[in-house]
Amino acid sequence: MVDKDGAPSLTETPVPAVGFLSGLSGRLLLLTAVFVLIAEVLIFVPSIANMRLMWLRDRLNIAAAASVVIEGLPDQELPRNVQVETLLATGAKAIVLKKADASRMVAAVDMPPSVDAQYDLSDVSTLASVYDAFDTLMFGGDRIIRVYGPVGETTTRIELLLDEHALRRAMLRAARNVFILSMIISLATAGPIFFALNRLLIRPMRRMTANIQEFAADPSNPARVLEPSGGRDEIAVAGIHLAAMQQTLQRTLKEQKNLADLGLAVSKINHDMRNILSSAQLMSDRLSDVDDPVVKRVAPKLLRSIDRAVGYTNEVLSYGRMREPEPRRRFVALRPLVLEVSEVLALDTRGEIDFVLQVEPGLEVDADGEQLFRVIHNLCRNAVEALLQDVGIQRRTVLVTGLRTGSVVSIAIDDNGPGMPAKAQENLFAAFRGSVRSGGTGLGLAIARELVLAHGGTIALVEKATPGTLFRIELPDRPVPLDAFRHRA
Repeated sequence: MVDKDGAPSLTETPVPAVGFLSGLSGRLLLLTAVFVLIAEVLIFVPSIANMRLMWLRDRLNIAAAASVVIEGLPDQELPRNVQVETLLATGAKAIVLKKADASRMVAAVDMPPSVDAQYDLSDVSTLASVYDAFDTLMFGGDRIIRVYGPVGETTTRIELLLDEHALRRAMLRAARNVFILSMIISLATAGPIFFALNRLLIRPMRRMTANIQEFAADPSNPARVLEPSGGRDEIAVAGIHLAAMQQTLQRTLKEQKNLADLGLAVSKINHDMRNILSSAQLMSDRLSDVDDPVVKRVAPKLLRSIDRAVGYTNEVLSYGRMREPEPRRRFVALRPLVLEVSEVLALDTRGEIDFVLQVEPGLEVDADGEQLFRVIHNLCRNAVEALLQDVGIQRRTVLVTGLRTGSVVSIAIDDNGPGMPAKAQENLFAAFRGSVRSGGTGLGLAIARELVLAHGGTIALVEKATPGTLFRIELPDRPVPLDAFRHRA
């Protein structure tokens, strides 16, 4: 199913299925967990570095406690079994105690030939501790490291030679525990956030989306209009505006349906009316053979009126197609055209209305004569009907003036009637809404405006100090092509 422009209809547009992970709910849960994990990583980095320093300091403290006991013994080499037990307690391969004037090997077993790295725990910066921790995690495990630091508040220093394998194993165990704890915290945090936001945001949005789909399937059904939730948040306000938009759209669709029905009825009436006018046209042609002065004077006007009516029936649906025929412009004498309008309105036979024409005899307008006649006829007819409805006016007058200024002709239709109500002025040129009198359609001004705009001109209601209504039309001449000007010269 396609619309009039060939595009797919809204109700036929395929809507992709929304899965959990592709929907907002899944993305919200995933993003919440990811952000919590990022926060945990930021906590993990300093915590694992601090764990490493604490582990090394614990080994120094244990070795220092053993060294205090050993320091009270005579200055001799400790038995082998005592050294092994001391080293097992500290996890070291060698323990060295240094004072200001001497160094003493407290215990040593399987002395390594070289040391791969050394660390001073008396002065460690934060960045250095983080770097050393990740260095141990990534590349450590089979290295021999030298660790040294002070014993309490004294000047004595203690040194340890350690196998890094135990340190790395402890760090990996701590990292695993931190990771498991981070996952638990992230899920425990993401869960309540997910359910809260799902209730506050996702569910109302799904409700609005489902309503939009249902409304698109049957926009004329009043039951498909969204019922606002009644809250005060942004989604509730959006629901209120959506409901108002749907109600406005339903009214517009109803008006469009009425217009479509009206267009069908007009097309049927137009078909029959055209046949009737064609018959009247044939019979009117015989009036030219009647030898009567009155008939000879009236017959040409009657024939022109019937011809014009036949032409109107051929174009009566042009407004329904939202377009008027392109104007066939030429220079038309304005004064005879306005006099013909007065004759069609029978103003010369109505003594109660004075028709005043202030147009120079030689003034010409670059316009389509038939379309300009329709514009002036609509405005003058509205003025006459307004004057006939107001019985309180002593002298009713319709004044038509024409003036050329350069390449622009200004035409004014003025009357001294009751004027135009404010409600009619709000929808002045709107079809079916700009009518002033009861039973009117408002099409006259709408068609007049469309015809004037097709000529590149303007039409406007002009305010004036005296009672009545004043419309002013301004029509510019077409630009003269340079080739036409040269041929003319």
